[in-house]
Amino acid sequence: MKVWLGFSLLLALQIACATFFLWEFLSSLLGLRAEPISWALYEMIEIGAALGLILGVIATALLLAWSLRARHRAEESLRLASGAFGELIEDRFDEWGLTPAERDVALFCIKGLSTAEIATLRQTSEGTVKAQTNAIYRKAGVTGRPQLLSLFIDALMDGPLTSPARDDAA
Repeated sequence: MKVWLGFSLLLALQIACATFFLWEFLSSLLGLRAEPISWALYEMIEIGAALGLILGVIATALLLAWSLRARHRAEESLRLASGAFGELIEDRFDEWGLTPAERDVALFCIKGLSTAEIATLRQTSEGTVKAQTNAIYRKAGVTGRPQLLSLFIDALMDGPLTSPARDDAA
């Protein structure tokens, strides 16, 4: 919080410095200055304004570096989560004893593809895909795609990995 306050103050200083230089330019161009200030004071103001702009550039560079590091950490976390999700899927498929064809169909179901899309991708009939999805649901102990997907969502959210049909049987 304090860091953001500091950067906000630096931003305000940078805006004030840029406004000073713009005012100097416009007042010289349009002849708006009524009473001249001493040369020494004018130089001190210019040096301060230039330093303020330099501090703003440094703060911007620091924020950019921090932002890039945060982005890299987020991408790394996403990559790890994606790998963990893939491992979770493979573990469940092994647990359920899915055939290679059923694994493909189950993965496409989890990705949200329709029966027709799966049939097209696998170069098979929709009837075959329906039979395979029914076998997958039976082996997983679920009644449809939403429950199949919820098994994996629950596991990712550290919830119990149990199917509704298995809970009823217990």
